[in-house]
Amino acid sequence: MIIYDTTLRDGNQAFAVNFSVEDKLKIARKLDELGVHYIEGGWPNPTNPSELEFFKRVKLEGLSARIAAFGMTKRPRSRPEEDQNLNHLLEAEPDCITIFGKTWKLHVARVLETTPEENLAMIGGSIEYIKAHGYEVIYDAEHFFDGYKDDPSYALETLRVAFESGAEQIVLCDTRGASLPTEVFKATEEVVRKFPRAVVGIHAHNDKGLATANSLFALMAGARHVQGTINGIGERCGNADLIEVLGNAELSLGIRLGIDLSALSKVSSYVYEIAGLTPNDRQPFVGKCAFAHKGGVHGHAVLKCPEAYEFVDPSILGGSRFILVSSQAGRANLLAKAKEFGYDLERDDPRLARILERVKEMEGEGYHFENADATLDLVLARSLGIDPRYFEIEGWRVIVSGGKGGVSSESTVKLRVDGEELLTASEGNGPVNAFDLALRKALGSKYRELSKVNLVGYRVREIDVEHGTAAKVRVHIEFEADGRRWSTIGVSTNILEASKEALEDGYLYYLYRIRDQKRSGG
Repeated sequence: MIIYDTTLRDGNQAFAVNFSVEDKLKIARKLDELGVHYIEGGWPNPTNPSELEFFKRVKLEGLSARIAAFGMTKRPRSRPEEDQNLNHLLEAEPDCITIFGKTWKLHVARVLETTPEENLAMIGGSIEYIKAHGYEVIYDAEHFFDGYKDDPSYALETLRVAFESGAEQIVLCDTRGASLPTEVFKATEEVVRKFPRAVVGIHAHNDKGLATANSLFALMAGARHVQGTINGIGERCGNADLIEVLGNAELSLGIRLGIDLSALSKVSSYVYEIAGLTPNDRQPFVGKCAFAHKGGVHGHAVLKCPEAYEFVDPSILGGSRFILVSSQAGRANLLAKAKEFGYDLERDDPRLARILERVKEMEGEGYHFENADATLDLVLARSLGIDPRYFEIEGWRVIVSGGKGGVSSESTVKLRVDGEELLTASEGNGPVNAFDLALRKALGSKYRELSKVNLVGYRVREIDVEHGTAAKVRVHIEFEADGRRWSTIGVSTNILEASKEALEDGYLYYLYRIRDQKRSGG
């Protein structure tokens, strides 16, 4: 089965989502690690130069997935070589190009304002033009199922033209999300029968809550290419959630995907974080509650016989079982994480209860550990009496000045390292940047290897938005050094204090785990 991800394009059209070029590159890396075959990078066009920047920079990533550029057929009554949109697709120099065209006569007449015959010429001419430049072409048949219900012979004719013009893969789109699974199955089955040499695909939207079901029914009808987005983010009600589609394809339909299903949880969480969206705790397969059991009959039974209430071992999906109101279950989760970090603890260790209580207190304050293993690691270390205190911040100050000449920021930081007091100051393009530069300047005089550490992500999220500008915020910072990445979080009603906490823990973690592990040969 061919996995085609459109998170960076269709997902970016979701309400309240706006990926930067850096965001898209980060997500592309994660998708490539997951093992998707195609990553749709966006729609390069004259109104959005950042799209072209992404295609230029993603070439330097060395990804295994093929990067697709997305665009529309040429305009009515025009020559392909004169069409700006088609030429911008070529300018992006992707690995392949996905072209969408109209299938539904309603769109042909009332949106394109042209004839059915001209629409066929637009499809064929656009694909031939792209093929002549040496590109693989994937054809998205927009509104296919609506068009098929309206006029099946014309809908199939648009596919014939696309295939005979050189499209290697033909994707049937439920663009309005208006179709039922039985309708998708019947239409897909006929397309597969009529085009035995084509790779048939499915692209489903979730307007009726059926995107995952429609995708699976298409696969059962013979489709071998599936499109979707991570977590189902997308325009209106979203797209088919690839987390659900891939999980069901392998575990229910027996399709061998060649991916590591245990990576689904991390990819899902990562995309939520980058998109600035709150994770869906009840999301199938990967949500926090997906394998949560609330005591009583369920909780008692699942501890003795997990398959009694769970369709799969949660570890296969990168998750874990969680028994609510059971302190033993809470300890089990924490014990597993502690062992992952290398701490020598046993289930009956009395310290586990104290650590669990501390973790729950922090979660109540707004900490979110799923994407901040470095912070959780430090919490465990401190609770176990390990003091990774390579430095102490004794005081700090940030001054932001504004006027007609613009805004400037400067920060001073007072540190104590090995009994020596250090005082440094620095200017930055903002208060957090000024503080970070001052902190790094002081630490660099004692720990030169910290110069390797780069900040590769900084995000802020309000926790209690009803308090307006007085709201508590959670700052998430991602670091990179020596080929490794780690993340920390800070929580406070003061964005600078939250940032200071996350920065401080990020550098402490590097010194505690990565620097000293190397020195000890670990």
